[in-house]
Amino acid sequence: MDIATQNNHLFKLAQSGLRRFSPRFDKIYPALALVYALVAPLVTSAIVSIPLAVYFILSGKGQFEATDILSSSLGFTILLVLGFGPIFILIWVWLWLFERRPLWTIGMGRKGWLSKYLRGALWGVLMIVAAVGVSLAFDYVAIESSGIEIGVAITGSMLLLVGWIVQGAAEEALFRGFLLPTLGNRYGFVTGVLASSVLFALLHVFNANLSLLAVLNLTLFGMFAAIYAIKEGGLWGVFAVHSLWNWAQGNLFGMDVSGLPVQLDAVFKVKETGPDWFTGGAFGPEGGIAVTLVLLAGIIALWLPRRGDRLEASRAGGEGGAASLLKGFEPLDFEDEDRCPANRDRDRLCQSTRETFDG
Repeated sequence: MDIATQNNHLFKLAQSGLRRFSPRFDKIYPALALVYALVAPLVTSAIVSIPLAVYFILSGKGQFEATDILSSSLGFTILLVLGFGPIFILIWVWLWLFERRPLWTIGMGRKGWLSKYLRGALWGVLMIVAAVGVSLAFDYVAIESSGIEIGVAITGSMLLLVGWIVQGAAEEALFRGFLLPTLGNRYGFVTGVLASSVLFALLHVFNANLSLLAVLNLTLFGMFAAIYAIKEGGLWGVFAVHSLWNWAQGNLFGMDVSGLPVQLDAVFKVKETGPDWFTGGAFGPEGGIAVTLVLLAGIIALWLPRRGDRLEASRAGGEGGAASLLKGFEPLDFEDEDRCPANRDRDRLCQSTRETFDG
């Protein structure tokens, strides 16, 4: 499958709506969607931060007490869920108002969702393990005990995983499910991938200890996620890649995540002994060359079998290792009839979308 075109499942899903725009509005539609994608995280942050601030003020809790509550595993998990979960609602509202298509058409079809999610989780964890391994090979980090009783660490890290699952999925829905196809359909595959990836990186511009290398790595992560989503034909895989990528950094290895000190109830503690430009320093591994190398390798691994022949060969040969991670990357068939709501517009939407893929 040649993914470097607009003729892919994810982009075609975005073409399935019933837009009724004037030519003038249609011209500025991608720009409006871009602005909406950048504003949405700010809106959801306000949704959770303003009520919390009011609560702490009215309850008489001081700054340090409030910080203690929010920096606990439970508090941070609630922040992630409430701060990012509403992004799905904002995407749904936009699609309903302007495109008349259901939320699942951003790439959340049911077929094979669990296997795709589990494969993505494996990608996410192994890529962070690889980055830590690269630093270990140069003796730039040391893995130590976190000092937390193992039962408490595992329980806390599993609780935090719930928050990361929501956070990672929300950001991927916004940038890879909503913005990438919108820009890609109008301006082409390359522009869609690059623009959505750069904008994803700029979302972190106010994070502490951000560097140019960190911006590069965040952009590379966006490119990796975009290619992964296009190749798989949906978002379930990148939902898991993003979530487990963050979880493995902060709660498996006890490192900062995109400049955020979220090593709550970590299982291990990675102590950095090498240069920040390699390990990432205070920004976390995403600010170092080790992650750059891993992301470039991941992008190449996804890109190389684009014709499908190597995939089929690996399936036939039953190869393990990296080849097994590439299995299953093919466009999904459209969902069953029961996914189409029972009204005239929705029937036409589902039928026209199926005809697009059947033709």
